[in-house]
Amino acid sequence: MKMTFVSLTAGFLLFAACQKSNNSSGNSQLEVRLTDGPANYQAVYIDVEKVEVNVSSDTGTTSGWQTLPLLHPGVYNLLDFRNGIDTVLASVSLPAGTLSQMRLVLGSNNSVVIDGQSYPLKTPSAQQSGLKFNIHSTLTPGIVYRLWIDFDASHSIVATGNGKYILKPVIRTYSEALGGSIKGYALPAAAKPEVWAIQGTDSLLALPDTATGYFFFGGVPSGSWNLFFHAQDSAYRDTTIAVNVSDGVVTNADTVTLRP
Repeated sequence: MKMTFVSLTAGFLLFAACQKSNNSSGNSQLEVRLTDGPANYQAVYIDVEKVEVNVSSDTGTTSGWQTLPLLHPGVYNLLDFRNGIDTVLASVSLPAGTLSQMRLVLGSNNSVVIDGQSYPLKTPSAQQSGLKFNIHSTLTPGIVYRLWIDFDASHSIVATGNGKYILKPVIRTYSEALGGSIKGYALPAAAKPEVWAIQGTDSLLALPDTATGYFFFGGVPSGSWNLFFHAQDSAYRDTTIAVNVSDGVVTNADTVTLRP
């Protein structure tokens, strides 16, 4: 896990069920989440307008600032996301490469509630260019990443007197790879193979590409998994192999050929 502390004054895995997942594009999945630490306010509202990332892809086809589509743009109460609670701001597929920076752009509808009274929060730099912080993470093809924007609300609000307050965010960012992934090929197409990844009572399903036999599982927790190759055509025999999955690593199961 990588952590970065920044003071800014300017500037799925679906478990207990089966899942089909095929990914041969060489992309990574990035999920951006918002969370907060404790603060002695009744509410701290921030107006999330935009999230941007600065990415340089391995292929050179994509570089510079990109705007991520927000799931729910608008006003969030930071105090709703304390004690390990967070919310997803954006989830997007990005070309593998280097994620160097992120920028959070706020709108004008920011406020703090103290003793039942609401006060507007001025955020001039955030409204103009956004709150920018360094990430410097490598996005590996086929790996799912989660990035947290962690506000420290208790240190982010400055009283200027006369009932006026300014938002000068103190933000911690940290990221982690959500498990690893598994890729490989299941042949022949005539066997109509299904591929199941099984660990205890948890199972995932991938349907190989009919032309190439390629299959992929993303966001797989680390540990030992059994890959069960089931032939839907009864003329072929099922088979099982074992693989080990590590966080942030793509495990290559190579090519498995089902025999008549």
